[in-house]
Amino acid sequence: MHWICPFFAKASYRSRHLPVRLCILRAFSSHLPNQVIEDVINRPSSQLGTATEKGNVIIKTAKGTRDFSPKQMVIREKIFSTIISCFKRHGAATIDTPVFERKDLLFDHYGEESKLVYELKDQAGELLCLRYDLTVPFARYLAMNKVSHFKRYHIAKVYRRESPSLATGRYREFCQCDFDIAGQYDPMIPDAECLKVMHEILSALQFGDFLIKINERRILNGIFTICGVPSTKFETACCTLDKLGKVTWKEVKNEMVEEDGISPDAVDRIGEYVQLHGGICLIEKLLQDPKLSQSKLAIEGLEDMKLLFEYLTLFGIIDQVTMDLSLARGLNYYTGVIFEAVLQRQPSDAKESLRIGSVAAGGRYDGLVAKFDPKGKKVPCVGVSIGVERIFSILERNAEMSKEKIRATETEVLVAAAQQNFLAERIKLISELWGAGIKAEMLYKKNPKLLNQLQYCEKHGIPLVLIIGEEEQKDGVVKLRDVSSRKEIIVPKENFIEEIKKRLER
Repeated sequence: MHWICPFFAKASYRSRHLPVRLCILRAFSSHLPNQVIEDVINRPSSQLGTATEKGNVIIKTAKGTRDFSPKQMVIREKIFSTIISCFKRHGAATIDTPVFERKDLLFDHYGEESKLVYELKDQAGELLCLRYDLTVPFARYLAMNKVSHFKRYHIAKVYRRESPSLATGRYREFCQCDFDIAGQYDPMIPDAECLKVMHEILSALQFGDFLIKINERRILNGIFTICGVPSTKFETACCTLDKLGKVTWKEVKNEMVEEDGISPDAVDRIGEYVQLHGGICLIEKLLQDPKLSQSKLAIEGLEDMKLLFEYLTLFGIIDQVTMDLSLARGLNYYTGVIFEAVLQRQPSDAKESLRIGSVAAGGRYDGLVAKFDPKGKKVPCVGVSIGVERIFSILERNAEMSKEKIRATETEVLVAAAQQNFLAERIKLISELWGAGIKAEMLYKKNPKLLNQLQYCEKHGIPLVLIIGEEEQKDGVVKLRDVSSRKEIIVPKENFIEEIKKRLER
């Protein structure tokens, strides 16, 4: 491999020998790690040189990103519409923040996940990073604008420098849909509403059965304390524990011992707790636990969890909620309740099974705003993030399996001509339709054949055709055709807008 690298580095070879270089690379591909091959092939043109001959340029999206076709965007827009409708129903206002933040403000809030933050080159004297999530920018926004109470939603793209996986819906660029409640309120009421919002959205999207798992960081800290884990290793232990579910307890245990430096006895004691899950009965049992009762933090967390479960019962969603002591949520800004929603059954009958993890997650982060405020003023916050990309993967797959026909446009009427030389009349008619708020199209030809116009409607699912011809022009009428039934009626020109609106309302 070492002798290949100078070959790629020589500037004199860049533009003239790109095809040869790629052939040599592919010839040696069986001896090179896949990641190395991908990284070299995917280098930007400034590194590989500009290829001027046709066929020399590899046209592809950047690794971990994707394009969306018009039909895919129909599914995505329905998801966003459902989510936004719920957010607004709960009284949230929206904001937007820059796609990049200053590195000194962004970098230190993600614990071990900081290694996944995209750093940018020095820009005009500022070190910048692409935003990793929407939570830290929100906390910065609250501190900078001295906002102490706010119910907000934010839908935007975020960026993570990790290995992408299409099967799990993991990308380097993806969209997050966040709902957060900031402010000092009575305990667990905002937390319960965030869980209610999550439940409403996931139910409305109808992508499958789901379960909401809940835990409390204070309970976890109490468990670690009584089991003998040093406080300096709490965050590391949480990050490792957060892998449980993706890997086995045996693998988590080995990592805690061998990499995190926690004693085997302590890990065994942790295992007795973190494999428990249940409802209000489990909370009552833990409140009576003689060891756990030694931790004031754990008792406070359990009392709040008990209150939360009461509110979730009143909200009518308790049947799809469970307390899961293995849930850790690796991000280190969480301070209280944490939660995530997972699919109950994974798809198994697709060509390539989707291995989807959580489809929504969130929690309480009471100390994050204070880190940005010059005076350290606290603004308690709790929020939920909906996993749009993973939900989209499921709904897209469901649509493919059901062979559902998806319309990429919402056109309601096509303005057509029965004979030649009616372009001016078509333009007048379509202008009236647009002016009345009706979604309309016409073909971009002076003299299109009527059959072609009708076939265009059938192909694109357009329900109505407005036809003008010599006979209609002479009589001061238009012909209105229902595409599916092929029935036609004659409508006076002065009434065609009203008639079309009636038919579209049916």
